[in-house]
Amino acid sequence: MADTVPPSIGRVKLTDLIAVEGLPSESYKVSVSTLTQSLAQYSAAIIQFPIAEGALLRSSLESARLFFHQREYSPAEMVHTSDSREWCKTSGYYADSRFWQETYDYRPGFTPAVSNSTMELPPAGLPDIFGLLGKASRCILDAISFSLNLRSFSFTEILDNVPLRGRETSSSVLSVCCHSRPSFQGAQHHALTAPEDGQLVIFPEHEHQGEKSLITLIKSDRPGLHIKDFHGRWVLVDGDLGPQDAIVYPGLALYQATAGYVSSALHRTEIGSMEGNMYGRCSIAFKLMPKSIASFSCSEMVEAGHGVEAQFQLPIPVDDFMQRSHPTDQVTKNIFSSYTFQVEQDACAAMKPLKRKKNSSRCKPLPPSKRLRLEAQRVLKERVQDIADKKGIKLRFCNLKECEGHIQSRDSPCGSIRMEIGWPSGVPFVHPHDLPNKSKLGFLEAYEPGWTAAQQDIELSIFEHRQGCCIHLRDHLLLLSVAHIDLG
Repeated sequence: MADTVPPSIGRVKLTDLIAVEGLPSESYKVSVSTLTQSLAQYSAAIIQFPIAEGALLRSSLESARLFFHQREYSPAEMVHTSDSREWCKTSGYYADSRFWQETYDYRPGFTPAVSNSTMELPPAGLPDIFGLLGKASRCILDAISFSLNLRSFSFTEILDNVPLRGRETSSSVLSVCCHSRPSFQGAQHHALTAPEDGQLVIFPEHEHQGEKSLITLIKSDRPGLHIKDFHGRWVLVDGDLGPQDAIVYPGLALYQATAGYVSSALHRTEIGSMEGNMYGRCSIAFKLMPKSIASFSCSEMVEAGHGVEAQFQLPIPVDDFMQRSHPTDQVTKNIFSSYTFQVEQDACAAMKPLKRKKNSSRCKPLPPSKRLRLEAQRVLKERVQDIADKKGIKLRFCNLKECEGHIQSRDSPCGSIRMEIGWPSGVPFVHPHDLPNKSKLGFLEAYEPGWTAAQQDIELSIFEHRQGCCIHLRDHLLLLSVAHIDLG
């Protein structure tokens, strides 16, 4: 379950994230740093709105409560819209009895659905809230691009026009949700509830899936949102929110657009006992989405000097990306490990492919020098990652060619990381897998002096042991051959 102690999630004023012409102010730089560090550590941050805008958020939550409380529905409306092709077309009211959840999606440019020859009236104030949270989301997105050394408005090409052009429909959506209102108690909810200290706890089955948005801003009337942090712990992120505060967390689209430099948040919702609560748990979530006709391209990241892995180098149409499934291990892999590396494959990859692969254990053993380099590569990766974990640093290695220019300048994307983890001067900041063979051994000596000599002693003892085994086997075969001759 989630931690009971609230984490030290970064809290940032929205007014401090608004960029202005000229040099960045100290408050802007501090706010951007607080925001990005909180997103890296907890995959979430707290955004504090001005007093007037906070009052608008609270009044919208009150309107949402009344909307769902007064609304009557039929079993035919108990549907779950899980079709990935409809990701940019949801609008109006729908309900999901499996998760005790009702939702009203507001999407500008969409004609409201007409049921029973009557026009359904939405919750009040949705256009105003949509504009407020949309502007805030774009400010947060610009702050993230500033932290990545990207040019201003780097994401403009994949966002809707402001305002929308004629006959355009917004790709972004404002979702007003209600969890577990009393009228849902008769709905089917097996496999969702579990007794936990006398309370009712509900975690959706898709709890380990991230939003497919760029940025999600959410404001709830009661705590219950849990997000997995950098260390893999579920933490309650909205347990200590003020009346003007909202939670922001990144989605899968931003993960793709930034070449994996901003990890997607994994979240789930907890519903406590609703005794004495006649409305359930209401929330308003704005999801800043890319437009469907755009494509994800990491050219801006490359121009900023960031190393871009092969999986992000080819442009991907947004519509195709949104319709794909994104397994949990793909998301968590980038939360717990900043670089994926498989040592097991290097041994067989370094050798010539065999025609027959009936038994991989019979592969020709690697020479001692190659084994020494592979072991150095593995140990070095662990040493560097261990130092980064202890200092809370999220490693993002550069390309070898690009970093040759980085090490010559003080203002480089990897300069601060190299200094904090004690990376040797003059050595490109690349993954140990990409280091030249001689550098792997010499570089490891800087972290663990005497390691190479110790490994060579181990190799020598193994070699002597194998030499003795070979001599014994040779003598044994010789005796067998002599006995065979005598029998003949």
